[in-house]
Amino acid sequence: MPVMRNPLRIRQGISREHPSEKYDDESPEKASPARPAEGAVVEEPGYHGMDTSHVDPKKVLLKMDLHLIPMLALLYLLSFLDRGNIGNAKIEGLVEDLNMTGPQYNWTLTVFFFTYCICEVPSNLLLKRLRPSIWLPSIMVAWGTVMTLMGIVQDFKGLLIARLFLGVAEAGLYPGVAYYITMWYCRTEAQFRQAMFFSAASVAGAFSGLLAYAIAKMDGVGGYEGWRWIFILEGILTVVVACCAFFTIYDFPETAKFLTEPERAWVIHRLRYQGSKESGQMVAENLPGSMEFVPLYFVYLKHFFLQFPSSLAELSPKLTNRTFGLPVYWGIVCPLYGTSLFLPSIIRELGYTSSTAQLLTVPIYITAAVLAVAVAWFSDRSGQRSPYIFTCMCAIGIGFIICIAASAHGGVPGVVYAGIFIAVCGIYPAFPGNVTWISNNLAGSYKRSAGMAIHIGVGNLAGAMASNFYRTTDSPKYLLGHGLELAFVAVGLCAVVGLRWNYRRINRARERVRLEGGQWEDEAVNSEKGDRAVTFRYVL
Repeated sequence: MPVMRNPLRIRQGISREHPSEKYDDESPEKASPARPAEGAVVEEPGYHGMDTSHVDPKKVLLKMDLHLIPMLALLYLLSFLDRGNIGNAKIEGLVEDLNMTGPQYNWTLTVFFFTYCICEVPSNLLLKRLRPSIWLPSIMVAWGTVMTLMGIVQDFKGLLIARLFLGVAEAGLYPGVAYYITMWYCRTEAQFRQAMFFSAASVAGAFSGLLAYAIAKMDGVGGYEGWRWIFILEGILTVVVACCAFFTIYDFPETAKFLTEPERAWVIHRLRYQGSKESGQMVAENLPGSMEFVPLYFVYLKHFFLQFPSSLAELSPKLTNRTFGLPVYWGIVCPLYGTSLFLPSIIRELGYTSSTAQLLTVPIYITAAVLAVAVAWFSDRSGQRSPYIFTCMCAIGIGFIICIAASAHGGVPGVVYAGIFIAVCGIYPAFPGNVTWISNNLAGSYKRSAGMAIHIGVGNLAGAMASNFYRTTDSPKYLLGHGLELAFVAVGLCAVVGLRWNYRRINRARERVRLEGGQWEDEAVNSEKGDRAVTFRYVL
């Protein structure tokens, strides 16, 4: 491996390297982009003169995986379990016992997403200020408490209010953890970890069916119906795990005790230079201090929603985020929430008993979890996101086409089940790929935090829409629900193509500027601009 002759000197997030010097490991065939060259000396703040030549990248990544991913996956498993178990409770008698109508039940699903979406951006801000080891377990205790209290509601109003507060409490987990992963892993490693973390959602779907099947047998214990025990026991489990999480979640690489000093220096250094590597110039991401973070955060919110491009040069990135990014997200999230909230009901309406319907959800979610991890592994290996997202979304569309055709024909519940199976197996690999694609193409700590929260927050409004797709009046065929899901998938597929085309066009334009020597003019400006800098290359 070539020797890096000059040490990297970082001051206030700006590379002072001479413009003519490029990465020594520029070719992926010669060396891994994530590994410093032999004899490398990293001069990050707090690690001046640190020799990282003996750091083993595979060993460090394995240590990070073992210390971070299992607890994150468990947190999300419980989050998705608590969010979606109302679908299991419904087929165990929730609607009848609370004297609710079909539209009222749909409202209890919908209102969750209102507070969920509103609170996601502020929650990511608090994650940055209060530290993950404090904030994530705290919100977990909150939603576990709300979930437990849902087991004692007496009417529609009580359930509606409980779901509102559940949205507030759960809002910070997914965008927070998705951002948290980007603070540890580089762009070419993130989707595999996102998939391992998100596959907990599909395991939660399977686990939810098994738990609901077992807990429903407690019907009458303590004078409570079986569906009440589903909420109570799963809520108590969440609180117990949250108390353990205070001691098992690590904050940032800078303070990770399971890493040695050289390993921490290596992790921090590679994260700061990942966005500009392909351009050939080392430009560090601008990392604002904690006091600067708050105003910068809200500046980005204003730019995303209110500031429109003032020149043709600004037009492409802004149209990319607003015009293409959200439709891709909606094309995946609508089917995700539609199936997670209504899958037990859909299967029961095919003619199966409640207990059989609970159990039939298990093989679907287990298969989806395996596929999510497998697709993520290939995506990270190839360094591409859009081809895998597009393929998975095609599978979602094919699944819903089968559901519509079989439901319209009638008398073939096995075919409808197969269609749902295929759709879910496309949803769960596509979602972590899309979230990773978003994070890969946002540079700068505050912008990535805010940008991910905005995309996930606004994107999750699709959950509010999907909550009303499968109406009681449309059972047992649910043609309207399947058709609306298919429409969102079709729009999302078009958006994937548009997003990739625009990213590629921007990358080519920036490469032309590089060849003309324009990118070397002001490194400080490039560092401040983040993903809008001419040195940054979008992941396709």
